Amino acid sequence: MSSPVLRRVVRRETHSPRTVAMIVAVIVVILALVYVGTEIVLGVLGQPALLLGPAAAFTGVVGLPTDVPAGISIAVGVVMALIGLVLIVLAVKPGRLSKHALAPAGDTREDRAIVADNGVIAASVAQRISENTGLMRDQVRVGVAHRRVDVTITPGFGEQIDRDEIRRVTDAELQSYGLAPAVRTSVRVEQKKDEVVR
Repeated sequence: MSSPVLRRVVRRETHSPRTVAMIVAVIVVILALVYVGTEIVLGVLGQPALLLGPAAAFTGVVGLPTDVPAGISIAVGVVMALIGLVLIVLAVKPGRLSKHALAPAGDTREDRAIVADNGVIAASVAQRISENTGLMRDQVRVGVAHRRVDVTITPGFGEQIDRDEIRRVTDAELQSYGLAPAVRTSVRVEQKKDEVVR
């Protein structure tokens, strides 16, 4: 996948734009501006304010006490800076979709790109574990995240589970996909709670 066009296609398929965050931020700003504009118009027309007229707001800001402890002022400034930083990160950093680019072992074609949903990868890995270990398919749960694959095994009564074997099968299957970005594997054995017979 050396073509710049294919790289752009894969990036578009695995990353999400921040459209929702941007729309929410724009709507909040528009509503604030509409409110301020409405209060100004009502103030000019001599009508009572909806909540707080421009003159009262200005007087309130100017009349704030000057003997506020420095700690409170610093805390308010830090909170405002953090909110600004979060908004900048949301604006600059792209979101992630639950997909991975694949470069299967042995695939030498450079004129195509393969992208798979994390749910498809998880189902495939779970099926491979089931086939290679003899576990029933419903005893194997796999979750695939951006940089991590979590395998949860629920053994039957008295059934012994070899975690190293599960990890080896999982890693071999994931390696054959050539996931980008690469993922780490964790294996967990979850014991079934004994059912109480009444």
